[in-house]
Amino acid sequence: MFRRYILIVIIVTVLTGILQAQGYQKTDLGIKSTINAIDVEIQFYTPSIVRVLKSPEGRTYEKNSLSVILEPEKTDFEISRSGDELSLISKNIKVNMDLKNGKISFFTFSRKLLLNEKKDSAVFTDFDDTGVKTYSVSQSFVLDKDESIYGLGILQNGKMVQRNQKVYMVQNNTQDYIPFFLSVKGYGIFWDNYSPTVFEDSRESTSFKSDVGDCIDYYFMTGGNADGVIACMRDLTGQVPMFPLWTYGYWQSKERYKSQDETVGVVKKYRELGIPLDGIIQDWQYWGNNYLWNAMEFLNVDFYNPQKMVDDVHNLNAHMIISIWNSFGPKTKQYKELDEINALMDFQTWPQSGSQKWPPRMDYPSGVRVYDPYNPKARDIYWKYLNNGIFSIGMDGWWMDSSEPDHLNFKPSDLDNQTWLGSFRKVRNAFPLMTVGGLSEHQRAVSSDKRVFILTRSAFAGQQRFGANTWSGDVVSSWKALRNQISGGLNFSLCGIPHWNSDIGGFFLWEYPKKLEDADYRELYTRWIQFGVFCPMMRSHGTDAPREIYQFGKKGDRIYNAIEKSIKLRYRLLPYIYSASWDVTANQSTMTRALVMDFSNDKDALDIDNEYLFGKSLLVCPVTTPMYSKKHIQGKDTTNVEDFSKVKKEEVYLPKGTEWYDFWTGEKISGGRKVSKEAPIDVIPLYVRAGSIMPMGPEVQYATEKKWDNLEIRVYPGADGKFVLYEDEFDNYNYEKGVYSTITFLWDDASKELTIGERKGSFPGMLDARKFNIVKVSTKASTGMKVVDKYEKVVDYKGDKVTVRL
Repeated sequence: MFRRYILIVIIVTVLTGILQAQGYQKTDLGIKSTINAIDVEIQFYTPSIVRVLKSPEGRTYEKNSLSVILEPEKTDFEISRSGDELSLISKNIKVNMDLKNGKISFFTFSRKLLLNEKKDSAVFTDFDDTGVKTYSVSQSFVLDKDESIYGLGILQNGKMVQRNQKVYMVQNNTQDYIPFFLSVKGYGIFWDNYSPTVFEDSRESTSFKSDVGDCIDYYFMTGGNADGVIACMRDLTGQVPMFPLWTYGYWQSKERYKSQDETVGVVKKYRELGIPLDGIIQDWQYWGNNYLWNAMEFLNVDFYNPQKMVDDVHNLNAHMIISIWNSFGPKTKQYKELDEINALMDFQTWPQSGSQKWPPRMDYPSGVRVYDPYNPKARDIYWKYLNNGIFSIGMDGWWMDSSEPDHLNFKPSDLDNQTWLGSFRKVRNAFPLMTVGGLSEHQRAVSSDKRVFILTRSAFAGQQRFGANTWSGDVVSSWKALRNQISGGLNFSLCGIPHWNSDIGGFFLWEYPKKLEDADYRELYTRWIQFGVFCPMMRSHGTDAPREIYQFGKKGDRIYNAIEKSIKLRYRLLPYIYSASWDVTANQSTMTRALVMDFSNDKDALDIDNEYLFGKSLLVCPVTTPMYSKKHIQGKDTTNVEDFSKVKKEEVYLPKGTEWYDFWTGEKISGGRKVSKEAPIDVIPLYVRAGSIMPMGPEVQYATEKKWDNLEIRVYPGADGKFVLYEDEFDNYNYEKGVYSTITFLWDDASKELTIGERKGSFPGMLDARKFNIVKVSTKASTGMKVVDKYEKVVDYKGDKVTVRL
């Protein structure tokens, strides 16, 4: 036995020597090599994901990713060599490396080139990071000349395709940076670095360059299409949990409700008006003055009984989330504890003044400081006070503001602040990931009855695993800003993070000094709320003027009616939306889908920045230009006034490869062309893909007011179709244990038969019997928001398979 062992050792030693002589060493995950004084390691994480590590020769380092949580899977791969070209081949990827210059290339298994590194483009520049000797690092790639790429986070640049630009990536109020891009060719690149980074694309190359890095560290992934790449990114950085049903209803907010009576009063007013509402948001200063900033207690005298406030909201069948920040005033208990463990940073943040007057009195500095979320003890302190002060009274979720965080009067030396993980510079862009993650993990540890829901202002790769919905920051109200939210949100989704939203109507009204009296703004708000219907969260918010529906007139007024129509449409779509959210969780899907996701072969669709699919059936084209206001000059005063004398049209591109139905009229139209759609103030251009099966829910005042026992099922002929209706308890984490049900609907276009499959699964409160009211959509059948009196078929469903012919 001993001789056999010795023989094996000798053989392994000889083979290792041979491999090293060949210019590389095989490892369990891939290979290692040293080329031109650079150590290179290629690792298979899965058959579809490859990690590439590079560092100066002999440099030792330890890299623990903040974003990546996947442990490398055992992956079968082969190694071959032809001259100076080394090939590693899994069942999905072929990776080539030139042993002379170190250039790496990526191919499909069928040998189609996906991406090349640029030759000799791995650059390490010595950098002293507050006494730590490290590097600035960069890597360049070569893309096809006409290759479309997407991602990079939420950018306010109005671009759908992210080519031909230079982007300085440091988290801020209105832009959320993720060093990831996805190609129309079906691959993605994640640059795993958290320091300030420059992404640059030019004719010559596409590159990432980061201020601080012990090594170059990136992941290449291929999925064949956008959905497949996003699935890889989520495999790598975390899956998306389910959100509660109530988060998909309508949310009202403003900066700010100044008392608990005002907050509760808004909910009461919506109930009195019969306008659906599921959520109200309490903004800042419920804690009192700025020296008590983010105390996580109701120290403001106008919030005299916070338990009663939360109970009152719940008794009105609504939910409530509350503003929390990532900084603390010097008179708070948190500040004192965090200061004792050196977990407060020293740079200017909001608010700068201790006085609440505007403009700020800088002779009374607030002393507010940002905390260190990289420190696990600091995250513990954060949750301790939040749990004791607010979660314990039944708060439903969190509005985690300034999670980038606010960094005012920036100085380069601010990045020298020390965190638990080193300099702030080294980990700057991962701040939102760490603070959101800390909150999410702590809540999950103490409660499974209430799903985590965090509305937050910034994000980084991997944040989708924490039950967070990112909003696009304090954007200034304008038509351009409205349009920019579309491409920004879609590119964010293409980074693997599906939940996002914007302040409906825009946050600041700087361009509208007459505020809601301005007809152009009222029209903008109406179009923005129509866009909000088809976002993962529908939330009205802003400063300078309140945005509740009753601020826009009364029932019967044109704008009021249009806003009401939008909110009610959202509620009728809830069964469709909630099932789409399940598809995100169960099948790694995406709710707001850039056209590249479903029409990558349609070149005319690839760079459209104002259309997308909501779920896999609805094509949405928000109106982003004014139609119904005109300037009225009276003396020296110029005013925008309403002009509804003529119905205007919006141009819409219908992607090719399918037929489309006008949601409002039932008209069937062939794809691959532009159409002019009439867009009166209460209509957003909306089309349904042929082959779609869409459930329409009941008219309700809040998401769970009525059971889904009498759903309308719309069938859009023209192609075979499938839809899975998902249901569960609408909150808690029992679904993770299989406590839910699904019903699969199949449409056979040739036979004109709809099959309602056997119900799978169960949950407490599940409907044992229900009706499905079937409509085959046409210009004569159910369209838009109409609820018809007579259906083509009414199915009494008790869980068994049923087939009906239409």
